[in-house]
Amino acid sequence: MLHYALVFLVVALVAGVLGFSGIAGTAAWIAKVCFIVFLVFSILAFLKKSK
Repeated sequence: MLHYALVFLVVALVAGVLGFSGIAGTAAWIAKVCFIVFLVFSILAFLKKSK
């Protein structure tokens, strides 16, 4: 998930530089969602392992 978040972040940055604001906004939103999912899974894995 972290890999996908970084890929969409790069896509958003490139699209923003080139002036494609709609694509940049969508890619940034997808990157944010992927990062949040990554954080939730990481916390759950850490809590499960610590028991």
